[in-house]
Amino acid sequence: MASSSGSGGSAVSAATAAAGGSSSAAEEELRALMEQRRAKRMLSNRESARRSRMRKQRHLDDLTAQVAHLRRENAHVATALGLTTQGLLAVDAENAVLRTQAAELAARLASLNDILSCINTNGAAAAAAALTVAAATDPLLAFDSAAFDDLFRSSPELFQLC
Repeated sequence: MASSSGSGGSAVSAATAAAGGSSSAAEEELRALMEQRRAKRMLSNRESARRSRMRKQRHLDDLTAQVAHLRRENAHVATALGLTTQGLLAVDAENAVLRTQAAELAARLASLNDILSCINTNGAAAAAAALTVAAATDPLLAFDSAAFDDLFRSSPELFQLC
């Protein structure tokens, strides 16, 4: 690929024409060199494209592995959330039972306090004296005060004095 530029180009063409076969050999060498460079460039471009495809494939494989890892992690977190939710529901149910029991116990305590205040205000001494006299005359009226206290504590609703 011999090109001529300016006025010197015609002199090279004339010299090439005068030389005859030698200019044709130089052009052939130049063409072969250019063809060799072009082939080398094509080979380099192919290799570069192959490396680029390999990088792209590696990146795609990395992203695919990351997606799989994140999906496993997401499933693990979802399982943990489900277990935590079940635990929360169980604790809420137990809390409701305990609150109900606390309310029942508070009501029993209030009832017992009312009974005690009634006993104290109605003259416990007079009642005890009357029981002592009655127990002395009738053995069936004698009773064990500890057993009575246990009975009294276990079912206060039966013994409402006020």
